[in-house]
Parts: sequence; structure tokens; C-alpha cells
Amino acid sequence: MPQNKNAIIRYQTLDKCFRNPGRRYYFEDLLSECNQALSDYDPESTGIKRRQLFDDILFMESEKGWSIPLLKLKDGKQKYYRYEDMNFSINNSPINEMESEQIKAAMLILSRFKGAPQFAWIEEMIPKLQQTFGFKTNEKEIISFDSNQYLKGIEHLGAIFNAILFKKTLTIGYQSFKTDKPTITVISPYYLKQYNNRWYLFGKTVRFENLSIRSLDRIISVAESKEPYLPNTEVDFSEYFEDIIGITKPKDSLPLLIELWFSPKQAPYVLTKPLHGSQKKKSFDETGLIITIEVIPNYELKSLILSFGREAKVCSPAHFGDEILNMAYGNYL
Repeated sequence: MPQNKNAIIRYQTLDKCFRNPGRRYYFEDLLSECNQALSDYDPESTGIKRRQLFDDILFMESEKGWSIPLLKLKDGKQKYYRYEDMNFSINNSPINEMESEQIKAAMLILSRFKGAPQFAWIEEMIPKLQQTFGFKTNEKEIISFDSNQYLKGIEHLGAIFNAILFKKTLTIGYQSFKTDKPTITVISPYYLKQYNNRWYLFGKTVRFENLSIRSLDRIISVAESKEPYLPNTEVDFSEYFEDIIGITKPKDSLPLLIELWFSPKQAPYVLTKPLHGSQKKKSFDETGLIITIEVIPNYELKSLILSFGREAKVCSPAHFGDEILNMAYGNYL
């Protein structure tokens, strides 16, 4: 169980106990209630010890927590715990420092879209959050994302995003690199994906049975269409990209077990940044690294292998290695 979820369950359980006027909760009772709540959420949970409970109460009492008005009332040699104000609850309190930092982190991620047309609402929302929660505006950024708000076609991102969200068809003017003139197409948009610092739209048109892919940097115009929306009943995008690198998925193709060699120089980079989730290390010594990946061969995979130059080669299968060699040296063979 994630630690932050674990902690939230404990804090909420303690809050419920502290504001219960019908029962006296001693330390052991609080520990039992917390462990029961954790067990209800995750049957495999091992619970917490007395020290963790003590730290939780201290945190809730602190300014970084909720500054709870907690009474520790004597009952013989024991003490029971109760809020001084029985109407108090951490759910009714202003956010604490930990929650504040989490919101600021979320705002930082949202700020990636600042400056992008159709996402102007983010520009308006962030100052409101800063004012509402008293966030400082002069703090330096501590994280950076690989994004470029000046990418060609990104001005259409918001309109396409909204069309997907509200299931609206779009009339798109599109000019591929292979044509001299743009074509006008009505598309039911399903999914947006960024790959290699480019955005791609996945959807379906009436003319074609297969899924259509449009690069946003080749989209010239976008307008809402009145044509009926074609629901996505075939593609589960949470699984669609599992067997490929990039965006293209050849029809009726099956994953292929590919063995690749990388030079000792490139080996650390490939080990720390796997080419694909299926990557497995077969051997690694002074002669280089050999890995296997199980993917559907596509243009992006071939381009990725070629990008390593002489630092990589295909060991097997032979026919795929021949394809790579032909792409690299076809004009010279």
C-alpha cells in the first residue's frame, strides 16, 4: 500500500475517534482502530506499531499537520484522547503544510500547459489557487519537463482535447508530407499521445475501417463538426501501446522476440533507460550488452535502433536484422 494512502487512512481514523463523544479511546484502542482500518483497506497490511501512532498524533497536533485541539484526559493510570472542541475535524480545517506542498506540486505539473492556446483557463486558475491558499509566487522551480509550447500544431491541442472529452466530431484540415494539398476529413477523436516531442491524434473516420493517426504538426485547421460521433468500441488505449515502441501498430502483426547487442559505451544508457517494458538482459561483459525485447516491429523501433549507429546491431531474428541493414546501407549495397 502506498505510504501516503496509508497515512491518510490513519489520520482519518484518529480524527473519527477523537470526535466521538460516546466512547473513551485509550492509546491501545487508537492503535487497534488504525490497524483495523488499514486491514479493511488492505487485508495484507501488517499494521503499525506504537511508535508510529505516537508520531501520527504529534504530526496532527503540529502546525505542519492540522494543529488539532487534542485533550489527553486522565482516567486512573491511563489517558484517553478527545478533541477539546467536539465539532472540530481535520476535514473542516484549512489545508496543512503537507497538503499545501502536494497542491503546489500539482500546480507545477499543470503549469506545463501555460501558454498553450485553449488552455488559458490554467493561466486564470493558478493565481486563484495561489491567492486562496496563500502560496508564494516567487519560489524557484525545482522540476522541469521536456515540453515545447511553440511546437507547430500545439494550438489545436485544447480543441481536440475538449472534443475527445465531450465526444464531438471534428472537421480537420490535414496536409501530410506526401501531398501537395491539404485534405479535409471528419474524424471522431479518441486519444492524444505525445511521442518524441510530437503530439498525435488517434481517431476514426467514416471512410476508413482502421484507426487513423494524425500528427498535430500537420493539422492546418480544426473545427467542430455536426456529423454523428463514432464511439470507440474496439480499442483499449491502456493496452494498445503495450507491444509497440512509438505510435504505429501494423495491422495483424504479432510481437517478435528481438535480440539486440549494444557496445560497452552504450550499455549503461540502455540498462538505465530500457527501450521497452519487455526488455530483459541476456548478457553483459566487456564485449557489450545483449538484451531481448518482445515488440511488434514498426518504423519507430527501426528508427530507434538506427539512431545508435554502430553502437548497436540486431542479433536475431536474421530477417529483421537484414531490414535494419537495408535501411542503413541500402543505397550502398
